[in-house]
Amino acid sequence: MSVPAAAPPFRLSPAQLGLIAANFLMWGGFFAVIPLVTVHFVDGRGWAAASVGLVLGLRQLTQQGLTVFGGAWADQIGPKPLILAGCLIRTLGFMWMGFADTLPVLLAASVLAGIGGGLFDAPKNAAITAVTRPEYRARMFSLTSISGNLGMVTGPLIGAALLGLGFRTAALGAGSVYLLACALLAATLPHLRPERAVGSGLSGLKIAAQDRRFRRFTLVLVGYFLLSTQLNVVVTLKAVALAGPGATGPLYGLSAGLAVVLQYPLLKFVEARVRTRVALVAAVLTVGLSLGLMGLAVTFGQLLACVALYSLGTMLVYPTQQTLTARLAPPGLTGSYFGFSAISLGLGGAVGNVVGGLLLDAGERLGTPLLPWLTLMGVGLLTALGLRWALKEVPTREEAERQG
Repeated sequence: MSVPAAAPPFRLSPAQLGLIAANFLMWGGFFAVIPLVTVHFVDGRGWAAASVGLVLGLRQLTQQGLTVFGGAWADQIGPKPLILAGCLIRTLGFMWMGFADTLPVLLAASVLAGIGGGLFDAPKNAAITAVTRPEYRARMFSLTSISGNLGMVTGPLIGAALLGLGFRTAALGAGSVYLLACALLAATLPHLRPERAVGSGLSGLKIAAQDRRFRRFTLVLVGYFLLSTQLNVVVTLKAVALAGPGATGPLYGLSAGLAVVLQYPLLKFVEARVRTRVALVAAVLTVGLSLGLMGLAVTFGQLLACVALYSLGTMLVYPTQQTLTARLAPPGLTGSYFGFSAISLGLGGAVGNVVGGLLLDAGERLGTPLLPWLTLMGVGLLTALGLRWALKEVPTREEAERQG
């Protein structure tokens, strides 16, 4: 009886290093300018907050909508051309924002930036999958997530510094960052040719939509993304109520900082002891439980402790979800599956932003301040149970490798 060869140690290749570094630049460039849009156009130029909200919402809607198709196109021509094109288009969109002096111009620039993001989002995940061995994909997705969190922390600091030179300078600087990411990936990422022909441009997307297991997995995850948006909605509002407007800095700093420091070692610890699908269910349960506990917090310190627990859950969800998506995708359809999976983020994020506010208002109106927190905890429990059901037929990594 032959003994299977041990997997080689996990060492980052130039392509993987390029993807990690480019992800840092992309997130950093995004957060260097997007938070400043509201500051500049509402506070600085006196525009209505609703009009700027329309701009930001249209960008997100454009990006999430196009991401679904971007993954399918990556299966046709390979992810690299789409990633590079997306970076260039986002460069133009962000730079154009710096010259916007009317709402229609700002809307057009925002849509252009959204198109760029929609082109590179799913293809980037497909590229990560293609250049990483199956047993190390969770770690690779974790490292890219950490680089994104670093960008999320440093981007606003750089944007704030550039804002002293004017919003146009900040927008030009953020756009240039995507130009740098484009050059980096052009040099380090190989052209990953499609593994097989999959027919027309959207045929892979159709296959992903008809995959019963994956469709259930994607739709159930809507519940998680509804919860994940609450850091920006009900959690932020409670933090401000407890500690004033200055509470947002420590709140987001703790969440991003924990992810940077703990995500990779925590993932290594968990994946050595727990199956990926079990880890995902437990992580979603942790997020739901932490939101429920936040309703009981009466001091800012107690709230931050709950946010730390919340962050432990969220930092496990991303790499495990991406790993399972890659595992469920047939050869040659990775991009389509990552594109289809964007539906859960788009729906959950959109619904979560609305539901969080509605629950808070309902709790105040009914005199039951725990209502939003208990409801969100219930959503977490139902989502975890739904994931356990949706993933019961998903093979383990070893089974998937034998089948492949």
